[in-house]
Amino acid sequence: MADAGNVERAVSWQHDEWAEARQGMQTRTDFWQSAPAPIPRGIAAYGPFRVLDGKRAALVDATDSRSPEQFAALLRAYPNISELEMIECPGTEDDLANLRLGRMIHARGITTHVPAGGSVRSGAVELFLAGRLRFADPGSEFAVHAWLDDSGRTPRDYAPNAPENRRYLDYYQQMGMESGEARAFYAMTNAIPFESARWFGAEEMARWVRLDKAWTRGSTRLTALQR
Repeated sequence: MADAGNVERAVSWQHDEWAEARQGMQTRTDFWQSAPAPIPRGIAAYGPFRVLDGKRAALVDATDSRSPEQFAALLRAYPNISELEMIECPGTEDDLANLRLGRMIHARGITTHVPAGGSVRSGAVELFLAGRLRFADPGSEFAVHAWLDDSGRTPRDYAPNAPENRRYLDYYQQMGMESGEARAFYAMTNAIPFESARWFGAEEMARWVRLDKAWTRGSTRLTALQR
């Protein structure tokens, strides 16, 4: 049985981090965004994914339990895909499948890119973090909030080191975050109730996670911010 004093201290530490992170909460009505990026038709569709060409795919909808296999099928048909454009990404209907999908993206060394007007929300943020390189243009937007499980519980209903919380902290570290960065980012997201959201842009995201420098593909300049 866990030591009651240790659990109490851990919960107190977690509460303090959530309270500090919540001070920076911003609603969408406070956050200016660019006009939405257009949804591409692509040359092929695999669930929420669209193939743009031989090297690029786009995510244009929520993921679910079928998404890892749909993405695997996409990669079998288009094995040279190296970039995932995140256009309209409202989140996921299956958190566990979504984390598996993120690990697939990371294992393949795929770059994630949010263009101006691109929107990455809720569980889709985990997929953005999966990029071996991560680019976010000015005018891109992100939204985060705490998760809610099938029993109606939130992260705060579990001990900090319970499996329900560890799976996200472990995932963030697998995506390249240091332990302290992972804990701070997780606390920031969980400071916001499931029914609400904290909205922010690329500059704010760069304060929490590593984003890569500006780069150029052909004549198109894709700008990102680096912490």
